[in-house]
Amino acid sequence: MATEIAANLDRIHRQIEQACQRCGRSPDSVSLIAVSKKKSSALIQEAADAGQQAFGESYVQEFVDKQAHILRPLDWHFIGALQSNKVKYLRGKTALIHSVDRLSLAEEISHQWQKIQQQARILVQVNVGGEDSKAGSAPEQAVELVRQIARLPHVRIEGLMTLPPYADDPEQVRPWFRQLAQLARNIETVGIAGVSMSTLSMGMSHDFEVAIEEGATLVRVGTAIFGARE
Repeated sequence: MATEIAANLDRIHRQIEQACQRCGRSPDSVSLIAVSKKKSSALIQEAADAGQQAFGESYVQEFVDKQAHILRPLDWHFIGALQSNKVKYLRGKTALIHSVDRLSLAEEISHQWQKIQQQARILVQVNVGGEDSKAGSAPEQAVELVRQIARLPHVRIEGLMTLPPYADDPEQVRPWFRQLAQLARNIETVGIAGVSMSTLSMGMSHDFEVAIEEGATLVRVGTAIFGARE
């Protein structure tokens, strides 16, 4: 018998497919990140048993503890605000870091990944709405930030991430998603060596379908899978 989490995942995958059909994209071009912060290892295991492979965590210590408890190989994405002094705890453990918003953080990531002779896969976070409460590069500074980070030997920029201003109506969020997609195209046009803009991490439980219609390749869904955070 399917669990509630498995049923939720099935429903979300259907919504992803429908959103892709509406905008003429292949469903294979969008990956689902199950946002598991503040959720137990047991719930993550349940989602993994239902076929979910990628999980998003926002707090370093919580992430490290969970990864130690869950023995099956999963793709762990770090999606929360990251302090430079905590980067060492993530070294070699992340599939992708979504929240790189300043050069000093990227420098520390490069320094830590140098120790294992690997490149960290990262996204540059952009604060499209200019909200004081949210991290991220200002859109007008993003190209220069990407240019500076691209010089570091042990990081690889694969795209952009954003947390747009919240609105109950997803249509009100659409312009922010569209702005991030346009910014990615602009950066691609500049042609910075070693930089890809193939990944757009945007869209959450209430607005991920609109995000897909505007070009999201990674959607970060927590509540719609696991229920409201306690």
